[in-house]
Amino acid sequence: MSQTNLSQLQPWQNPLGWLYAFWKFSRPHTIIGTSLSVLALYLIAVAFSNSSSLLPIPHSLIIAWVACLCGNVYIVGLNQLEDIEIDKINKPHLPLASGEFSITTGRIIVAITGILALVLAAIGSQYLLGMVAISLFIGTSYSLPPIRLKRFPFWAAVCIFSVRGAIVNLGLFLHFHWLLAENTSIPLAVWVLTLFILVFTFAIAIFKDVPDRSGDRQYNIMTFALQFGQLAVFNLSLWVISVCYGGMILLGFLRVQEINSVFLVTSHVIALAVMWWRSRGVDLEDKVAIATFYQFIWKLFFFEYLMFPVACLLA
Repeated sequence: MSQTNLSQLQPWQNPLGWLYAFWKFSRPHTIIGTSLSVLALYLIAVAFSNSSSLLPIPHSLIIAWVACLCGNVYIVGLNQLEDIEIDKINKPHLPLASGEFSITTGRIIVAITGILALVLAAIGSQYLLGMVAISLFIGTSYSLPPIRLKRFPFWAAVCIFSVRGAIVNLGLFLHFHWLLAENTSIPLAVWVLTLFILVFTFAIAIFKDVPDRSGDRQYNIMTFALQFGQLAVFNLSLWVISVCYGGMILLGFLRVQEINSVFLVTSHVIALAVMWWRSRGVDLEDKVAIATFYQFIWKLFFFEYLMFPVACLLA
């Protein structure tokens, strides 16, 4: 990209273009997932509190949301800073790989969002600060040399599903529940959601590298897709997600008092059926088709953060 094009993305010269590049830099699917997780855990905390009123929105929900968004941008931004050459092959549309952002711009964004995440979390509560700090530490270990855990398939998957599955869900619930009820007990429903997201995120973690084999192979980033092949990872991801949905359906039949059984079973049966229907049309030789299905898996992930709080509120 020419220097002229680069200058057009300076925020004071082309704010809309710069903001669109920043949106791509933040990896929108992760931003949506983070936003929904904050809202979902807030609503679940409300469902299990004895208070009939919600927390003051500016003081709790928005502070936690912005802190988590800043942490999200720090983690995905740091990953892009360390993967510029790989992304030129696997994800050439990303701002650092395409040249829309300079390395200096990327470093400034990562530094500012990392600091903001910790400051806002400290304002929120000790639980929010602990959750954000641990997430940033794991995200840094995932991308940054010399540790760079993303080089190892097992540890890369552990990083992703531990943050998305356990740390975020438990940390956010404790934060909101402590503010609402001054109580740190974790009900069964939250453990159920945490386990679901933990296992579901494992499927995301192993599937995400299926369309990126070329760059990963060239730069010696060993993934499950390279070790076992696309078809094996594709099928494993489908069955892992199926186990998640099957567990929720079984839980519905057990009629747990904290969760609306009818809504839980119906919503998860529909989601499971749609997933298998969509999977039949995926051509594993078509990188675009694989990437599209990966985004569909993220949509299922988003949907869970809508379905489960509703099931709790309806109970």
